Amino acid sequence: MIFKIFELSIVLIFAYLIGSIPTGYLIVKANTGEDIRTIGSGSTGATNVKRVLGKKWFFTVMLLDAFKGALPVILAKLFATVGAGIGLAPVIAATGVIIGHSKPIFLNFHGGKSVASGVGTILALNWIAGLFIAVIWGTITYTTKYVSVGSIIALALSPFIMYFLKAPIGYIIYCAIGAIYIIYLHRENIKRLIQGCENKVRK
Repeated sequence: MIFKIFELSIVLIFAYLIGSIPTGYLIVKANTGEDIRTIGSGSTGATNVKRVLGKKWFFTVMLLDAFKGALPVILAKLFATVGAGIGLAPVIAATGVIIGHSKPIFLNFHGGKSVASGVGTILALNWIAGLFIAVIWGTITYTTKYVSVGSIIALALSPFIMYFLKAPIGYIIYCAIGAIYIIYLHRENIKRLIQGCENKVRK
């Protein structure tokens, strides 16, 4: 029992620290010397990076954050032994990543909204579900021109996609709780959407 708790604690801490790596902050700082937290929405995510550095860096940060999300989950699937049947260790890793990205210890707990890193965790848990979610996100974002709308809808659908793919129950629960958390992080975006003043990803 003690070993199981120790193993899960190590998984959680490792995943949180990986998630806390502030990709967008570091890239903007290296290219401009500015603190991205003082620009635009104040988020360290890819959408805010685009406001400063353009489309190329938007995709770069998005891919790096997705990789950051996937890596701890893949390692947990390969090496962790606790709760293998229900996918407990990978889910703990996934949870640590999205918390780390949104509340990074390296930036005084001020990060991004965990969309790209969240999709990365889902890709690592079940690549088919992750692919579906990425396509839904891309389609809705392109159609509506709002990254926030694509993110909210795609992640809200994630637990249902996991369910229909007969994924382990732990994955379904993670997607449900993760979707609620990430939608909560978008609360200001939702207010701006209602008010009609949300920023579009392209004109």
